[in-house]
Amino acid sequence: MPYHILTVTPDAALSRNLGNMLGTRDDALQVEPLESVDAAVERLGSRGEARIAALLCDAGALADAEPNALRLLRKVSPDLPIVVLTDTANEDETHRHAGATDCLSRDRLDAYWLRKYLLRISASRAAIAADAQHDALTNLPNRVLLQDRLKHAIALARRHRTRIAVVFVDIDRFKHINDSLGHAIGDELLRSTARRLSGCVRHSDTVSRLAGDEFVLILDDLSKADDASLIADKILIAMNAPHPVDGRDLHVTVSMGISVYPDDGGDVESIIRNADIAMYHAKEAGRNSYQFFRTQMNVRAAEQHSLEHDLHAALDRGELELYFQPKVELASSAISGVEALARWRHPKRGIVMPDQFIPVAENCGLIVPIGYWVLQEACRQASEWLAMGSKPMRLSVNISAVELRSQRFLDSLQAALDTTGLPPDLLELELTETALIQSSKTADTVLRSVKAMGVGIALDDFGTGYSSLSLLKRFPVDTIKIDQSFIHDMTTDVADAAIVRAVIAMARPLRRNVVAEGVETREQLEMLRAEGCAQGQGYYFGRPTTAAALERRMRQNQLGQRIYLLA
Repeated sequence: MPYHILTVTPDAALSRNLGNMLGTRDDALQVEPLESVDAAVERLGSRGEARIAALLCDAGALADAEPNALRLLRKVSPDLPIVVLTDTANEDETHRHAGATDCLSRDRLDAYWLRKYLLRISASRAAIAADAQHDALTNLPNRVLLQDRLKHAIALARRHRTRIAVVFVDIDRFKHINDSLGHAIGDELLRSTARRLSGCVRHSDTVSRLAGDEFVLILDDLSKADDASLIADKILIAMNAPHPVDGRDLHVTVSMGISVYPDDGGDVESIIRNADIAMYHAKEAGRNSYQFFRTQMNVRAAEQHSLEHDLHAALDRGELELYFQPKVELASSAISGVEALARWRHPKRGIVMPDQFIPVAENCGLIVPIGYWVLQEACRQASEWLAMGSKPMRLSVNISAVELRSQRFLDSLQAALDTTGLPPDLLELELTETALIQSSKTADTVLRSVKAMGVGIALDDFGTGYSSLSLLKRFPVDTIKIDQSFIHDMTTDVADAAIVRAVIAMARPLRRNVVAEGVETREQLEMLRAEGCAQGQGYYFGRPTTAAALERRMRQNQLGQRIYLLA
């Protein structure tokens, strides 16, 4: 692409001379003669400056223009090199034309020298522009250049009635790579990803790095939308191969979302946004896959945004409540503990369950204050039951990975115990295997500090992760909660029954307490008793309920009434 040089001079002879010196047949420089400074302002303002490398402006043209002509040119194009042609290029001339990049004497203009001079400043300007439009780590186009290319691709597709696919690519669990192996390894993985993505597309396509571990591809000139799936399949295969980084092989996957112009939007912003939405659906579907955007995804995204907006005010308006679900000793059927579970009483939606609003809270950064409120309120309620003369019960509170990584977590835990007066040995924190894996860099130190306080630790949803046994060895876990998916079919499925039996048998010599989650039938209860499981929790013993309703249940329990009735 040639460099465009604008020339502004009222002298026709000088204009022809400049054209001859720069060479109109030269591919490197292309001259655009203009008659006035006003014409130059209009040229820069109406058509932009992306292909303009410099402006040669005769001092006579400036004299004929407004007194602030140079200032106006600078306002329209702040970074454009402006060279003023004068009688003598001395210090007085340079001072008089303040705002100009340089002053050159008309009498000393030489074709060879002028061409060399303009090519040098043009190349410098092009290099600066390239730096501003490319990612420093991968050298791929950045967000600015991506948007510019997509804008032009849409214009071409509209003219030729073709389709464009935008593919939003996100590396799965990239944060874990950075946290466990360091940012230097993470950067090398990003470079490797950039190379593999570039190798999966055509030279006419665009691969850009948007931010962090997010990449966006533009696949233009497609005859049908399904053509994008062929590229997506190539990317999955390419990314699944080991990435050799610093003497080790890294195994990673990606999740991708695909939106298509004009089907899924008619402008840059909507096409990229819809591809991003589809990518999140690919993650929710299990990762290492891709999803095409569908209109109903936007409805769900709007729903999530609405929930996030309302959740910001839920704490201040007192809309969050705690429900409690009993845990029982299977041998005696007596209540031995309770698990605190948050509910959101929305003014319009009614009761919103945790699986709907907790992920939203984690994504928008509200999980830490909400988690602290749950911890504080649960400890207060348990302490109040003690003051009423209730039998001491262990209180379980769920903790997310985000909370565990918070620098204020230990202080918040200690504050909850201090302000409520709850004995530490009556509090147990429940964490999933996923939470421990996601926080592995800090979890060991934090959990040992929790143990030092006298607070218990439970491993929730045991058996559904991929490193259960190593977690038991690495972290100071007191209680194992067998996931309800195994309990549900244990009376009819031999494999599930064997898994439950194995967990109970393994926990005994390790001196870990075992709680069976999701107990719903008498048959499950009897089978767990026969296997020697200590505790159970589930609808058979009681659904999550308010503190007042649970108090009535506890009074019935103290009177010797059976509590394992469907509630």
